[in-house]
Amino acid sequence: MDDLTGFQRDLLYVIAGADQPSGQTVKAEIESYYRSDINHGRLYPNLDTLVNKGLVDKGQHDRRTNYYEISDDGRRSIDERQQWEQQYV
Repeated sequence: MDDLTGFQRDLLYVIAGADQPSGQTVKAEIESYYRSDINHGRLYPNLDTLVNKGLVDKGQHDRRTNYYEISDDGRRSIDERQQWEQQYV
C-alpha cells in the first residue's frame, strides 16, 4: 500500500466498506468525504490502478454497470496499514 496515493488508499477503504459498489457509489462516497466533486477522469483511472495492482476485483452488475470488490491482497494491505498506523496513533 506504500506505493498508493492518498486518493487511491481512500478509494480502497471505501470499496472495502461496501458490498460490491458501483463506480458511481464509490464516487458519491468519496465526494462526501472530500466535500468536492470528483470527475470521471480522476476516479476511473485510479480505480483501474487498484484493479491492476490486484487490490480490487472488478466485475459487472449488468452490461452498463461495473462493481468493485476488495481482493484478498487488498484486505491484507488494509490490515497491514492499520497495524502500522497503530504504532503511531
